[in-house]
Amino acid sequence: MDGKFGIAHFWAQGDAVSHAVAITLLLMSLASWYVILGKTFAYLRSRASILHAMQSFWAGGSRAQALESIRSEDKTGVFALIATDAVLAAQAYEERAAGGIGAGVDASEFIGRTLQQSTVLAQARTERGLTFLASIGSTAPFVGLFGTVWGIYHALAGLSGATQIALDRVAGPVGEALIMTAAGLFVAIPAVLAYNAFTRSNRLVLAQLDGFANSLHAYLVAGVRLDGTARAATVASLHVAKAS
Repeated sequence: MDGKFGIAHFWAQGDAVSHAVAITLLLMSLASWYVILGKTFAYLRSRASILHAMQSFWAGGSRAQALESIRSEDKTGVFALIATDAVLAAQAYEERAAGGIGAGVDASEFIGRTLQQSTVLAQARTERGLTFLASIGSTAPFVGLFGTVWGIYHALAGLSGATQIALDRVAGPVGEALIMTAAGLFVAIPAVLAYNAFTRSNRLVLAQLDGFANSLHAYLVAGVRLDGTARAATVASLHVAKAS
């Protein structure tokens, strides 16, 4: 851009408010890109490890070996969290006192509640940073718009009292103030796109996590691994029984 009406000229002509808005947008952009790059790297690193981690867990010769395998293979940490809590809950149920306060608790309910709590914690860990991206995407355009309004006001206030106003004296400051709107959109658009992409990828991970938790529950309660085929057959039989 022409140096007379460029960003450097706008910065030199701006006041403390316009400078604060510009710095705020810059910090919002840096923070959002930090979250975007971090979550993208974590997703690419963990995408191939999820299936391998579950296979390593089910291939373990004992509970201790299975937990050690999934802890070393799971890059996300959420599947290892679910497995660890479920196995610890099963051990606690098996070692409970015969006449204690938990003597009448059913194994399925006890392990199921533990898995439910662990799944909620795993979901919160998976969705970490998404609220921040959503906030950036929704507020950055308004921050830029505020900077534009303030810049136009500042430009018009500087022209007050002039008997003759040339077009270039108005177009330059107003055009430079509109840079704030473009800056707000530049910050908001990547944040919104990244939020939508991460939300979709998290749904896939949470679906795998839910299936793994159901298989763990069936294995620790009944001693049977409920794989994808068996789970689909069970759901189909329930639908048939409900229809009849």
